[in-house]
Amino acid sequence: MRRRSLVVLPALLLLGGCATLQQIAALRNVDFALDRVAQVRLADIDLDRVRSYSDLSVTDVARLTLALSRDELPLEFNLLVQGENPPENGTEARLVRFAWTLLLEDRETISGVFDDEVVFAPGEPTTFPVRISLDLLEFFEGSARDLGELALNLAGEGGSPKNVALRAVPTIQTALGPIRYPGEITIVSTEVGRNDRE
Repeated sequence: MRRRSLVVLPALLLLGGCATLQQIAALRNVDFALDRVAQVRLADIDLDRVRSYSDLSVTDVARLTLALSRDELPLEFNLLVQGENPPENGTEARLVRFAWTLLLEDRETISGVFDDEVVFAPGEPTTFPVRISLDLLEFFEGSARDLGELALNLAGEGGSPKNVALRAVPTIQTALGPIRYPGEITIVSTEVGRNDRE
């Protein structure tokens, strides 16, 4: 009886190790990209309804001015990240944690953690939202108009598009428990803004 258990235990560990290696390999092969920016709010102004700075109401401009007088300009948005697990992987990649750092215009800004589970089935692109909340004044200078236009460009309106990137460290669930990705990945930078839609 003891002999059998000694033989079975290494076999189970070997099988668990193989499953873990498959899951790690699957996540390595997931192609991450930044899909789009959504639900942009600047100083509590919903920018999804605004196409240019001149479309801001008197109340909106007053909100921006008040925020700047307090030396703050809160910006919030969802950055939608898409992961695509190639069909040839043949196994799911199960993301359980996603530590990230946001770069705007090649400037490092804030860091955070997305800790909801996301399953990437082979051959099925899956998108998940990373909620971003930062004070623009900590990283950029300019007038209310300049900073308002920067936020509008991020929202997909306004003039020239803006460069956005994420540096991230994913953690995956495996047969042996959660395993942190061995190194930081840079998700391909993408330009977001009105030019992206035309």
